[in-house]
Amino acid sequence: MTNHKDKLEIIKKLREMTGVGFSDCNAAVDECDGDIEKSIEFLRKKGIAKASKKMSRTANEGLIMVHKENDSLSLLEVNSETDFVAKNEDFVNFCKELSILNFKSKGNLESLKKMKMKNNIDVANNLIDLISKIGEKIIIRRAYFLDSANGNIFYYIHNVVEKNLAGKIVAVVKVKNLSNDNDTGYKLAMHVAAASPLSINEKTLDKKIIDKELEIIKAELFNLGKKGDIADKISKGKINKFISDNTLMNQEWFMDPKKKVKDILKEQSTNNSIEIIDFKRFKLGEGV
Repeated sequence: MTNHKDKLEIIKKLREMTGVGFSDCNAAVDECDGDIEKSIEFLRKKGIAKASKKMSRTANEGLIMVHKENDSLSLLEVNSETDFVAKNEDFVNFCKELSILNFKSKGNLESLKKMKMKNNIDVANNLIDLISKIGEKIIIRRAYFLDSANGNIFYYIHNVVEKNLAGKIVAVVKVKNLSNDNDTGYKLAMHVAAASPLSINEKTLDKKIIDKELEIIKAELFNLGKKGDIADKISKGKINKFISDNTLMNQEWFMDPKKKVKDILKEQSTNNSIEIIDFKRFKLGEGV
């Protein structure tokens, strides 16, 4: 931190992300030398801030584009500084053309930036021109491509900006042994958009995420005076709940909390078991 004003801005942001009071945020910022992520972790270990999706930084505006062709699908996030620019006709048209090229590049951003647009100028230079014209920072942030081989693809757009083309949250799932006309696939995509799972199941959940969460849980319990076998028992229960809450198959079905996603798939399965092969969720500006 270089000055008092910078520190106040960091504290303000930390308060917005955690819901914690000024004095505790001030102490966390001092302890962590202004690092937001470390400050959040510091507050959680103290038991002051709970794990929350509100901690995700979602400051950036822009659009998340969808392009589906030959049953395969691509996602592309293009960020702007303001929502006003995200509605600008030049910006929207740029994103639409970019989305088609992104599908052709199969979600490879480096390849995408080198591709020629309709004006025969590459994407990278068109981006520079657009920034100069609009006068606002624009970033081609991230992309994803999902091939339809060995499964069917379903997607859901939340806060639709351009019909079937763009929105603020987009979720896509690839499912094996589920026909295209079965609305369960669409509902699965809606579920992913709403519940934001981290992985399909426990086996696919990054061990580093589990280890970090367990570290935070144990530190919180220690600060509450819980030790030994009691702390171990509570830790086990909390980490099992964390895994259940964050793995798609074990999450409560958003349309019926009495059932889990895996129960819905089992009910829908006939001769062959329905299997979720992959999923992706893009929320505008998340983690920036």
